[in-house]
Amino acid sequence: MNSIRIYILFLFLGFGVHNVQSQSYHFKTSGFSVLEKTERGKWGKWSDLDLVNLSVVLDTDKHRIVVYSQEIQLYNILDYIEREENETDIVYSFMCKDNDGRECKLSIITRKKQDYRKQLYINYDDHIIVYNLFMV
Repeated sequence: MNSIRIYILFLFLGFGVHNVQSQSYHFKTSGFSVLEKTERGKWGKWSDLDLVNLSVVLDTDKHRIVVYSQEIQLYNILDYIEREENETDIVYSFMCKDNDGRECKLSIITRKKQDYRKQLYINYDDHIIVYNLFMV
């Protein structure tokens, strides 16, 4: 009987630890820029940086990233891509579907050689949006 109680106790502790690992990460934006493909299918130039103050939430429990702009941008995470790191960057990437059902890749990049500045890249086939981020 005692072994069953111990087993149940470990089972509950295991579920409790699992739930603690799910988190939400809260960011604010300070600016954004857009890069679009031209009619010939080549990448153009980045737009001028526009200053914006938006909230961004990475919710690993609900498997989504939300950008609280005038029109809320909801990205449901389909796949978590393995973390990448090199001399200049730390990259966390996610394959997602947006509000319209379009697939895209979101990446949160930490620039090591730029005082660990963070950026969110939203990559589509025909355009890329980048937001400068800071943790709140």
